[in-house]
Amino acid sequence: MRVDVVTLFPEEFGKTLGYGVVGRAIDRRVLELRCWNPRDFASDERGTVDDRPFGGGPGMVLATEPLRQCLAAIRSDGGTATTALLAPDGKRFDQEAARIMSQRDRLVLVCGRYEGIDERLVAAEMDEAWSVGDYVLSGGELPAAIVVDAVARLLPGVLGKAASAVEDSFFDGLLDCPHYTRPEHGDFGDVPPVLLSGHHEQVRRWRLKQSLGRTWQRRPDLLRRRRMSKEERELLAQFIEEYMAGQTGRADEEAR
Repeated sequence: MRVDVVTLFPEEFGKTLGYGVVGRAIDRRVLELRCWNPRDFASDERGTVDDRPFGGGPGMVLATEPLRQCLAAIRSDGGTATTALLAPDGKRFDQEAARIMSQRDRLVLVCGRYEGIDERLVAAEMDEAWSVGDYVLSGGELPAAIVVDAVARLLPGVLGKAASAVEDSFFDGLLDCPHYTRPEHGDFGDVPPVLLSGHHEQVRRWRLKQSLGRTWQRRPDLLRRRRMSKEERELLAQFIEEYMAGQTGRADEEAR
């Protein structure tokens, strides 16, 4: 897969994405990452890429022509691609979006800056727009890095075990279950016995119950739009019952 990033600060990506999973994907040539700076396509010596907004107001707007020329150069260097703008008013980027993107051969990510991009260019050149959350950042570089990281780990051959991606949070619409490693007994408590039992079906059900329970506690909105199976409803009910019993027990102890 090839990802082209349009950014005024290409040096940020080498620092952020040159390590770990994404760095391994690049080293294995599963992922090709290229950065393009619109300043290289500006018409003046200063490399001006912004201008004042019509109608007045604070801030500047990314100008049309340098970005247009930059995108034209990208498309002439490898053919068609999906062009996505990273901006606060985009659609919420989630695991499903990452999965869809990972199936594409090529993706162009455009990092917004300043007050935004001339709307005419957005309408003419962008296929889609994505936001990584309901907050405002200084630019689209960090969101673009998040998109690249989320997509890269889904590419074949990137993770040590393909099952690692399948078991991640949000892969099936639930948060991930808790994980434990050695020692079995420690200052912070013991590993749940079921994980030491070697009984694969019991482990599966425990992990599913914990995923459902953690989602219920932390992201109930995910459950509200999920069509749960009979098993999932039963396991969630068990988790809630156990959780409420634990809360009652702690309250009784504190009352003593």
